[in-house]
Amino acid sequence: MDGEKVFLLVLDDAGVPDVNGTYIRLPPPVKPYTLRFQIEGTSSITRQGSLWLNIPEKGKEFHRENYREFKLTPDFSRNLTVDVPIHIAGSFGYYVTYFKLPEWDPLPKTQSNGDGNVQMRTPIYHICVSPNLNINGSPLKLDSLALISAVSKWMGPLSNWEPQLARISDRGYNMVHFTPMMWRGESNSPYSIYSQLDFDPEIFGKGSDGVQAVSAIVNSMEEKHKILSLTDVVWNHTANNTLWLEEHPEAGYNCKTAPWLEPAYELDTALLAFSKNLRKLGFPTDFKTTSDLLQVMEGIKTHCIGATRLWEYYVIDTERDTDAGILAWGAKKWKTLDVDPSWPFQQQARYLAEKGLVGNDRFGERFRRNIDPEVAAGLLHALFGEPSADEDEYEQQEAILRKELAKFLDEVNLPLYKEYDEDTEEILEQLFNRIKYVRIDDHGPKQGPVSDASPLIETYFTRLPSNKRTSKFDKKELALANNGWIWNADPMIDFAGPSSRAYLRREVIVWGDCVKLRYGKGPQDSPYLWEHMKQYTELMATIFHGFRIDNCHSTPIHVAEYLLDAARLKRSDLYVAAELFSGSEAKDYIFIQRLGINSLIREAMQAWGPGELSRLVHKHGGKPVGSFEQDHVKNEGDGEVRRVTASTIHALFADCTHDNETPAQKRVPQDTLPTGALVSMCACATGSVIGFDDINPKLLDVVNERRVYNTDDAALRDGGIGWVKKILNNIHAEMGNKGYDETHVHHEGEYITIHRVHPQTHEGYFLIAHTAFSGGSHRGDFNPVYLIDTKVENILSVKLTVSNSDSDRASVFSDPNLIRGLPSKVEKLSTPNIRDEGNNTVVTIPDEFPPGSIALFRTWIPTIDRSVDLDKLAVSDATEAFKNVSLTDLNFILYRCDSEERDQSDGKIGVYDVPGSGPLVYAGLQGWWSVLKEIIRNNDLGHPLCQHLRNGTWALDYTVFRLETLADRGFDGLRAPAAWLKERFDHIKKLPNFLVPRYFALVIQTAYDAAYDRAIELFSPNIKNGHEFVKSLALVSIQMTGFMKSASLSPFEQTPSMAAGLPHFSSSYMRCWGRDIFISLRGLLIATGRYDDAKAHILAFASVVKHGMIPNLLASGTNPRYNSRDSVWFFLQNIQDYTKLAPNGISIFDEKVKRRFLPSDDTWFPLDDPRAFSKESTIGEIVFECLQRHASGMSFREANAGPNLDSQMKEAGFQIDIHTDWETGIIFGGNQWNCGTWMDKMGESERAGNKGVPGTPRDGAPIEITGLLFSTLRWVGELSKQGQFKWKGVDIIRNKSVTWEEWQEKLKSSFEKCYYIPTDAGDDSWYDVNPAVVNRRGIYKDLYKTGKEYEDYQLRPNFPIAMTVAPELFDPDHALGALKIADDAIRGPTGMATLDPIDSNYRPYYINWDDNDDFLTSKGRNYHQGPEWLWPTGFFLRAFLHFDLLRKKTLPEKIETFQQIHRRIQLCKKMISETPWAGLTELTQKNGEFCGDSCPTQAWSSSCMIDLFQDASVIVSDPA
Repeated sequence: MDGEKVFLLVLDDAGVPDVNGTYIRLPPPVKPYTLRFQIEGTSSITRQGSLWLNIPEKGKEFHRENYREFKLTPDFSRNLTVDVPIHIAGSFGYYVTYFKLPEWDPLPKTQSNGDGNVQMRTPIYHICVSPNLNINGSPLKLDSLALISAVSKWMGPLSNWEPQLARISDRGYNMVHFTPMMWRGESNSPYSIYSQLDFDPEIFGKGSDGVQAVSAIVNSMEEKHKILSLTDVVWNHTANNTLWLEEHPEAGYNCKTAPWLEPAYELDTALLAFSKNLRKLGFPTDFKTTSDLLQVMEGIKTHCIGATRLWEYYVIDTERDTDAGILAWGAKKWKTLDVDPSWPFQQQARYLAEKGLVGNDRFGERFRRNIDPEVAAGLLHALFGEPSADEDEYEQQEAILRKELAKFLDEVNLPLYKEYDEDTEEILEQLFNRIKYVRIDDHGPKQGPVSDASPLIETYFTRLPSNKRTSKFDKKELALANNGWIWNADPMIDFAGPSSRAYLRREVIVWGDCVKLRYGKGPQDSPYLWEHMKQYTELMATIFHGFRIDNCHSTPIHVAEYLLDAARLKRSDLYVAAELFSGSEAKDYIFIQRLGINSLIREAMQAWGPGELSRLVHKHGGKPVGSFEQDHVKNEGDGEVRRVTASTIHALFADCTHDNETPAQKRVPQDTLPTGALVSMCACATGSVIGFDDINPKLLDVVNERRVYNTDDAALRDGGIGWVKKILNNIHAEMGNKGYDETHVHHEGEYITIHRVHPQTHEGYFLIAHTAFSGGSHRGDFNPVYLIDTKVENILSVKLTVSNSDSDRASVFSDPNLIRGLPSKVEKLSTPNIRDEGNNTVVTIPDEFPPGSIALFRTWIPTIDRSVDLDKLAVSDATEAFKNVSLTDLNFILYRCDSEERDQSDGKIGVYDVPGSGPLVYAGLQGWWSVLKEIIRNNDLGHPLCQHLRNGTWALDYTVFRLETLADRGFDGLRAPAAWLKERFDHIKKLPNFLVPRYFALVIQTAYDAAYDRAIELFSPNIKNGHEFVKSLALVSIQMTGFMKSASLSPFEQTPSMAAGLPHFSSSYMRCWGRDIFISLRGLLIATGRYDDAKAHILAFASVVKHGMIPNLLASGTNPRYNSRDSVWFFLQNIQDYTKLAPNGISIFDEKVKRRFLPSDDTWFPLDDPRAFSKESTIGEIVFECLQRHASGMSFREANAGPNLDSQMKEAGFQIDIHTDWETGIIFGGNQWNCGTWMDKMGESERAGNKGVPGTPRDGAPIEITGLLFSTLRWVGELSKQGQFKWKGVDIIRNKSVTWEEWQEKLKSSFEKCYYIPTDAGDDSWYDVNPAVVNRRGIYKDLYKTGKEYEDYQLRPNFPIAMTVAPELFDPDHALGALKIADDAIRGPTGMATLDPIDSNYRPYYINWDDNDDFLTSKGRNYHQGPEWLWPTGFFLRAFLHFDLLRKKTLPEKIETFQQIHRRIQLCKKMISETPWAGLTELTQKNGEFCGDSCPTQAWSSSCMIDLFQDASVIVSDPA
């Protein structure tokens, strides 16, 4: 696609990248692309928030400290995006600043907690952009790099370079790594650089001549030989004889710049002196045995450790500090201490140390540690009192206290002496082990007798010479710490810094030819050093294409950042590689991200056997064959949006480096060929070293080796593996540039095979390698290789033979001038037997295939239709195929739980059951996608679904068959999606089975995306433009609304109906619950723009109104049941919502419906009675009828009452009584034996004795019904005034009438008095409150005048429903206080606890199947007695939003309200994104714990959350 590419990086609520990992690596900006940050509109980080980026604008230089600010303007209804063009490579950072969202507390306080004034800042997160490498303008991908290392001093004179570079190019290498080419120090090591700004004058010439010579070589390499260049940069040390150190000793660690090294320097000096005088002191100098060394160790104790009085660096000077403490006490200069004289002596001493020990911040001068005199005096004062004014008495006091204080100080010294003892023990251990290794051990260098040239132990310090340049410095400034390394050291800690004692404890394995450089915290700490190394780095970047950072892990990371920044200003596409020995992958990531390291060097020679080598090849080989497409790409205009995912660390995998022992040393020389071949087959950058291909017999010493590389063309051409490497390197480059990034690695005994293929063309290369970790000529056991649905062509079959006799080795080593390899030759072997078995191939290696042999093949899949680009086909034209589907079509396409699917197929077909995994939750695409998204995310090719797809095409057939069958049954909109799927699946069926999971997933994901996009297109603008959570909630509308043969809205025709929840409430009479539908209708149908579906449900339930009520269970109007007192009020509320939100919604009043029962007649009759549907009424008439019936009151026994209607209910429960109290206007109803509101659990356990006893009868006047009543009266009153509702009021007893306004006023004047429980008991007289029953104050009663008085006073989540629909009834301050209490007491992570936790009836764990002896919980009677239901959360947050905004005046204050809401819905967002049901559950147990008996996706749970966003969108669009 030629359009703009966008990489989408989603940030979570804490500003953390929402990727499956931590490392983000973006591709090279060959063409600039966009990085898009996406943040939820009212995320916590948007509170006065800003996104800060140091990605520079195009045309401007990168400076790490220059962050651009992008202000984050909160928006509750949609996501925020920040688009940043990416046009250069490097490591970039971002962070977010914001003000911490305070805890919500609407109650006025005298003092704020101040949280809202705390500015927060996230850590810096890094984004690495890969460099755009190219050779003479042709792109070179990182995976196609084939690098070879060259030690520049062994390249010989410049006349030798051209033929060697030509040979390197001919062998297929495209990058040369040069060890440092600079002027070397006295040791002659390339890594001990004498002058960082001068190249080796012996090879390249001095000064600018050297720069020009090297530049010319590098330019020629690229232009003539098509080779890029890379060099080491050495930043953390310099040669010990570096001249500029004499002018700038502050660039190193000396006793002035690093005073904590003084004891280490003193010990080092003593060791040198002891070594010099060893013979004079009578100690052996030539160690033959350990006993010789043990004698010397005793001398070290005496002449080094003892003589230097090392303990003085640890302990306090008791005499000095005693004098000072007594003097302070006598002068009454003491600090007041909280010390108890009754404490034991040791505790008093510890207290003295804790309060008074100073100088403990670092090591340094002798007796640096001391006791603060005023603290010592304070201790004496606390224990012994003040000094006497009498001189004689004072002298006596002083003598006594001097002894006492001295005892305290001796006690303080005890742990300090212990510290000294522990360090001394470590010093002696390190010295013993090191000396033993270098002089006695067989595996050591056996340095021979101690002498001036070979001292007892290496010095840790370079002592600069005394001369004119150094004369201005103190002697201790001229002793500089040498560099080195430490086993298992933490790379983030400077081992020469103040927190380390590594130099004193002799833990450093030191390089005597290198001085460790001291950069400090920044350029201000060592100006010359920073500037000098910057110039060196810039020079290297100007010439070379890439860097290898030497000793990266021990280079201070802030220094490396600074220098790499300078380098990239010179060469923006600088390639950076490094070795890291940090000891942990987590720390590796720190270096990689902050420095923008492009590749980590990894070494095949570290493998100790074929199994380990196989593991390394597998790790760096690439993704498994058939891997899923993990980059989720969506089209946007003529471009594409690709979600950013976590990256793996890119490797530069070397068969051998200049630091490794060769195969001839670690294995046998013949292993050179299989190891080199295996590495070349890996999907990463690869590396080698000059001499490896030529079978060098051993690791060469970069310090002492004086010879140069072999230039004998004939020997190099005929010997070694050079010509094979050329083939391998060329194939490696081809595979890297073309994107062959899938591999299969197999290990079998001494054999390793690797098959690397292209993920789209499925062409590949296959290698069989017989490793040679041990000698021999045996073929070994290796089974024939079966390549399924694959054809092969042999490229080569060869073995490496090497002469490795003592004489051969001696001949190679004795050459005084040339570095030569062992005599060797690659010999051709018989072609492996290739046997075709249909589309499969069996490869059998020949009988002669000894260790050191390889066979290489080209592979392809014969069954793939080359005329079809399946990857392109799989993702193409889906939008077109789905463009005409309706929302009810999408119900079939995306969802349908098992019972729904069986309903439509007459029980023949349910959801798909995956062997080993289980049934999908849906038959549609969501069922597949819920499983596949995690499989894809984790590339889990071992999942049972993947194996099932490999075993056969049943899943593909099922997916198409169900849609075709439905299309044949009249759902024509499904025909195009079915055809689209079939076309693609027909191609997939021809593929090898191992590729089926990948392409099945790709097609399903594409189809799912197309269906998703079509659904969002059909929704209202608020949904279309909303963020992902709102869209996910809206999809529940499709999930819940569809055709059901057993549960149509009408008994006479098939119409889509809404389920209360899936799968529990999906079919037959259990599908359509009046209460559930009309709690859900506003959110799922009206807010989403599904006005026709909303209207259909309103009309259907209007047609079955009876007793002024709607049925709790519709049952298609056949056998409706009227036992729900609250359902009609939600029904009326939804008609109100429809009139206000739907286009021309008021016209619904004139819609006519035929009545299942006679209007205003309580007679029940069956569906086939002639009276059924014989009369009709308008919706307006039905609304009035409902109000009038409640105003008049009603008393009836349910039709067909008895066990056939309800087997659990007692007889008294079938009686329905409802009446209005015209003093208050409040409607009352129900009794203690039925449960007519949503809290409708009837006891069912005979065992526990609760059968027929409701858990929550809620008789009387439930607060939500009173609120819904007021809302309805206000609505019809307004319409009546406007002439749109012809009735002015209702008739009541004795021919009296009440207008809508009068009824409203009765409710309004009585509501607070009847329902509010004041915070102050002194106010009880103003309210209808029984103080003896009050359990919690400052809340609203759940009920008014129930059968059990205490139930009135329970805190439940129903009052926010009334607040939401009738806020006028509530005193705003009382409302906020009650909401605060609910927020603290009953709001859970996702749902609202259905009962106050402090209530004695609180039982928060619902287990419906458990028939136990507990009356309160058996058979789930506690359904609404504590478990946390999700749908009330929506009403709670809507009330929160309304009343909190009432008190807000400024825009930031109002934004804070939205952010408080945002904070409270986070786990709901998490739930809907993680559950396979793609919805919000019915309820949870306590604190959001999973409830196994909960319906996993419930209509009202999602709808009430949509209602919240609907309210917010109105507020945002009309903030007034």
